[in-house]
Amino acid sequence: MPNNISIIIADDHPILLNGLYQELKAYGYNIVAKAENGAIALDAIIKHNPKIAILDLEMPMLSGFEIIKKAYEANVQTKFIALTYHKEKSFIIQASNLNINGYLLKDEPFSEVHIAIQRVLRGETYFSKTFTSIFNNSVSAELKKINLLTPSERTILRLIAQEKTSKEIAENLHISLRTVQKHRSNIISKLDINSSSDPLSYWVKEYREVILLM
Repeated sequence: MPNNISIIIADDHPILLNGLYQELKAYGYNIVAKAENGAIALDAIIKHNPKIAILDLEMPMLSGFEIIKKAYEANVQTKFIALTYHKEKSFIIQASNLNINGYLLKDEPFSEVHIAIQRVLRGETYFSKTFTSIFNNSVSAELKKINLLTPSERTILRLIAQEKTSKEIAENLHISLRTVQKHRSNIISKLDINSSSDPLSYWVKEYREVILLM
């Protein structure tokens, strides 16, 4: 029964937050807390350990992604559904890497939220159709390519994502500049990146978030 399902909702837009609250109450869900910033949301999740938390990804204090990471560290068993306006691959990659249970666009009808809750409660992952298409056609393939990299190549890729130059990477890792350049060449080959004036930098810019989470 919906009234046995404890839910926490968080969004820094009061109108959206209250609208979501009213819709969920109308379906009979038990809303144990609502929050207008990430810090309050995290405290409520740790305190109540709800079955589901529905989070805006961009909030003051802590983002939705930061809340989820900290909740996992606190061994909370809550399942997370993200609400966002963002359709960028980088956001979808972060959601996938964090094993977020649901990922929905804010401009979809509320019925989509209800469907997501029910699917997530059955142990499924529910992404909006828009995200499913992007993930299947692009993101999933890129994640598989990253798995081909050696630990050393992953380390260098992270440093590139942190905007370190090849010289800085060589100094940080106590290796030669030539070795860094060789690793860069291997990374480009394994990731099957199309040639351009600076192919790896363009790729890293697009997938920066997932690289930093490796």
